[in-house]
Amino acid sequence: MSKEEEFVNLIHNNQGLIYKIATIYAKEKAEQEDLYQEIVYQTWKSFDHFKKASKPSTWLYRVGMNTAITHLNKSKKQLNTLPFDQVTIQFSESIDSEKEEKIQLLYAQIRKLNLLDRGIIFLFLEEKTYEEIAEISGISLSNVGTRMSRIRQKLKSEMNPKSTTDGTR
Repeated sequence: MSKEEEFVNLIHNNQGLIYKIATIYAKEKAEQEDLYQEIVYQTWKSFDHFKKASKPSTWLYRVGMNTAITHLNKSKKQLNTLPFDQVTIQFSESIDSEKEEKIQLLYAQIRKLNLLDRGIIFLFLEEKTYEEIAEISGISLSNVGTRMSRIRQKLKSEMNPKSTTDGTR
C-alpha cells in the first residue's frame, strides 16, 4: 500500500475523531471545518514521522489536539465559549429531562476548563486509559492522575455547590 493510500485510510477510519476534536476546540461551524482541514494537513505533514510505535488513533489524537491548541493560540479564541455539548455522546431518546439537564450542566462546566484539562477530560470521556491520555497529551502518568483528580473535584464542586459549603452531598 502506498503512503498516500495509508494516509487516506487513516483519515477515513478516524473522521469522527478529527471531527470531535475540531468541534471541542472551535465554536463556529466554519472554524470547525477550518480546524478539521488544518488537522488533516498537519497529519499529512507529520505522516512520515509516524513510527507506528503507538496505535494510529493514539498518534492522531496527539496531532489533532496539538494542532487545535496551536490553532487556538494563534487566533486568541476565548475558551469558555466552545460548544463541548455538541460532541462525543449521543443520547438515547429514553433519557429523562432531569438527567439531560444534569448532563448539559456538566458540559457547561467542562467548557470552563483550560485547554489541557479539557483535552484530558475529552480523552477520559473517550474511554482512554490514563496511560493513553499521558501518551497523547505528552504529560506524565502521575500528572494525568493528579489533573484528573483536580478536574473531578472542580466539576463536582461546580455541579454541587452546596456540598463544598455545608458538607452535604
